[in-house]
Amino acid sequence: MTDKPDAAKPTVEDAPRKGRMQALAASLPRIAGKALGKRGLAEGGLVTDWTAIVGDQIAYATLPIKLAFTGRERREGTLHLRVAGAIALELQHLEPQLIERINAYLGYGAVARLRLERGALPKPVRRRLAEPKAAALAPAETAAIDLSVAGIADEALRQSLARLGNTLAAHAKKPAKR
Repeated sequence: MTDKPDAAKPTVEDAPRKGRMQALAASLPRIAGKALGKRGLAEGGLVTDWTAIVGDQIAYATLPIKLAFTGRERREGTLHLRVAGAIALELQHLEPQLIERINAYLGYGAVARLRLERGALPKPVRRRLAEPKAAALAPAETAAIDLSVAGIADEALRQSLARLGNTLAAHAKKPAKR
């Protein structure tokens, strides 16, 4: 017996190199196909584009787990969804519309039924946007703003308007980003 690799099976090293960079999205199905296929989600786009397919509200409370087919044909399968909370009842009513959206995305009648499984969902990652730094005002500018609101009798209103004026003046001084 020899330890030669099978000549009929192409390996990663045999793959043609194009000599240029490729978008990750173009390579993702090839890379993640086996891993997602083992979980019953050979259609990787179903997971990656879930929010675009079903919308923000439904995507926030659901997660596709697997797509199971009964026969040899990859048609009329059951999409298993993990569902959080009481949205399960709403999804039962929206099932025909969801199936239509999913099949339109996939381009064929892959899904015929939804199976809802209650369970915890991973928490979404929330990115906090950094607040832009305002430019510092000169003492004369601050004094001019204070003078313009000095005639207001209500102390809380006067302070709020002074803060607003300072913020607007500081942002007006910032150079525009290009």
